[in-house]
Amino acid sequence: MTTLPTSTDRKLGLVIDLDTCVGCHACVISCKGWNTENYGAPLADTDPYGADPVGSFLNRVHSYEVQPPQGEAHLVHFPKSCLHCEDAPCVTVCPTGASYKRVEDGIVLVNESDCIGCGLCSWACPYGAREMDAVEKVMKKCTLCVDRIYNENLPEEDQIPSCVRTCPAGARHFGDLGDPTSEVSQLVAERGGMDLMPEQGTKPVNKYLPPRPRDALPEFDVLAPYLAPVAEEPKGFLGWLDKTLEKL
Repeated sequence: MTTLPTSTDRKLGLVIDLDTCVGCHACVISCKGWNTENYGAPLADTDPYGADPVGSFLNRVHSYEVQPPQGEAHLVHFPKSCLHCEDAPCVTVCPTGASYKRVEDGIVLVNESDCIGCGLCSWACPYGAREMDAVEKVMKKCTLCVDRIYNENLPEEDQIPSCVRTCPAGARHFGDLGDPTSEVSQLVAERGGMDLMPEQGTKPVNKYLPPRPRDALPEFDVLAPYLAPVAEEPKGFLGWLDKTLEKL
């Protein structure tokens, strides 16, 4: 079994703003394109136009209709991928050491050359963040685009995860959550960032910013004076036109 590091030098991860996410799936398409795209398009890996398409996606967006105790019901879009947990159960159950957590930045990765496709890590993950690649027979998961964030051949603005770079609404943020002065840590402190399913005890590094309260709809009686007719009987040209049409 694989051993988790007692601590990591950094805690790289994502902060996702549920108030800003519009559910456009641009992050899903971008992630698929950068990591596991096939046929030059974000399609299923096998039989994309057939009756049984199969493919692995490392990032997905789920949408839920939420009815708060007070206020109107609204739609919440919930992106989900690997949370790079501090106490990652997917790592400790791996029989070959293929799943591991890096000491230098806290990213959880899979060494695909050592993965035997047993699926134990998928069973252990309470978030359903791992998917079996039907073609390669190994486990796939979010890598925080580790091949981008350290790639000095890319422009500085591109040295972030593909999903963060692509998000048109600016709902995804990337940085060191172990540094209290970082932008992501300040966002979490200001907005009350929360863990996903904290009762699992996995200590996820990724955080979610909760939706802000929605503005209440005005009472209809407030609008009533503005809805009253301006005049009981039309006058001027409109009055003449109304009488002429009545004679037809």
